[in-house]
Amino acid sequence: MTRPFYLTTAIDYANGDPHLGHALEKIGADVIARWHRLRGEPVHFLMGMDEHGQKVHQAATAAGSEPGPWTDAISERFNTTWHRLHCSHDDWMRTTEPRHTRAVTALLERIQATSPSHLFQGEYEGLYCVGCEEFKQEGQLVEGKCAEHPSADLVPTRERNTFFRLSAWRDDILASIESGELRVEPAIRRNEILSVLRSGLQDISISRSRLPWGIPFPGSVDETVYVWFDALINYLSGTGYPDEGWDTLWPADLHVVGKGITRFHCIIWPAMLRAAGLPMPRMVWAHGYVQWDGAKVSKSEGTAVSLDEAVDRHGADALRWFLMREVGFEADGDFSFERFDARYASDLADGLGNLASRATAMLVKYRDGVVPESPPPTTLDDAAMALTQEYVTAMSTLALRDAAAAIGRLVSEADGFVSASAPWALAKAGDDDALDAVLAALARTLLRLALMAAPFMPEKAGALWAALGQHGGPEGQWARAERPEMAGMTVIKPENLFPKS
Repeated sequence: MTRPFYLTTAIDYANGDPHLGHALEKIGADVIARWHRLRGEPVHFLMGMDEHGQKVHQAATAAGSEPGPWTDAISERFNTTWHRLHCSHDDWMRTTEPRHTRAVTALLERIQATSPSHLFQGEYEGLYCVGCEEFKQEGQLVEGKCAEHPSADLVPTRERNTFFRLSAWRDDILASIESGELRVEPAIRRNEILSVLRSGLQDISISRSRLPWGIPFPGSVDETVYVWFDALINYLSGTGYPDEGWDTLWPADLHVVGKGITRFHCIIWPAMLRAAGLPMPRMVWAHGYVQWDGAKVSKSEGTAVSLDEAVDRHGADALRWFLMREVGFEADGDFSFERFDARYASDLADGLGNLASRATAMLVKYRDGVVPESPPPTTLDDAAMALTQEYVTAMSTLALRDAAAAIGRLVSEADGFVSASAPWALAKAGDDDALDAVLAALARTLLRLALMAAPFMPEKAGALWAALGQHGGPEGQWARAERPEMAGMTVIKPENLFPKS
């Protein structure tokens, strides 16, 4: 049996509602998961919630609730939202689950057994950001504030904790990233991490004085596992660790995270695994942020954009498309409803939706919906093959914005082909051979577009797939994009895929 492609997203804090920044990450990861399934590859896709720590406890208390019921409600809200956005995760990990607690305890005990000198008692005194749940070093501050939560006050903290000898793993992690054993992408994030490593690492506290909401530190009566140390292990918990068979999924093929938490995922997490004698993940992809008026969309910073409002505006698939095509999955990008409306109109309503409607309507009108026997390839077929290969290259390198752009260019090529060939004039002139060539080429192109769009817009691509007379769904059917035989198949005109308001 082929080993599944194991893909994870960062787990979100259970301290508020999901927003567009969360959605960018989850949708991007889902596009990647669906791409692998489209190619017929098994996938295990993990998402979930980070439910421990001081910030979660404070949010529950402020809402007049106990942490347990609070996190239950938040987890359900997040999971429901991702399903509404057509996320296809196979597992939903909550750090309050017993399976996660067992994995955290097992990993700590393994580190204690494998690298005992790398855990030691020490005293920490410094500034703590509750928003990040992180002790901040001087080099991480901007004008004395946390860069991620500039409106929040840093809390002076002094505690006696268990420390992890992170400094001992600096050379090992540096060599792993430089050699490509651990891939950190895109390049701008890799260079940032290499710079941190080359400047040296400090040992880190991995416990807190016993908090009312967290996992007890193994062997200690007055310490709680530090929330970030706890949270990172969810990727291992999702494999069933430490139970038999966990290594059929591990190491993870890809962690998808935001650029603000690369230090945890590209330095601390690999070091934890090395200390336990376990393999590191193969790749970490760190995306940028969704911005609103130039500021990061964030619950704590008050730049929230209603995710429900964005979905309601044009539908889930349209929002998925906008975030991947306009914002992208590498650098920061702006969201505004004006830009969303414009992209919806140009790419979807007047673009793919209009092409699907016109092409299928002509097939129904001129050939009763039956795709003509395949004549020699046309100029549209040539352009479609080239753009299909561009799409494959982009998807394989996680350049999701470029892949979406290739879809848009294929729609434009098909529109131009319709205008140049004028099938209505060919029908009027009785030139059946030429008309057959045009109609068959359009049918093949729509099949390609349905497959290419499937990771980005699964619902609408599925509707187009069905209208083209295809059974089941596009999953596992990618070979059809490279050899899109449609002769003899019966198509119908789909319902308006992207209606204008």
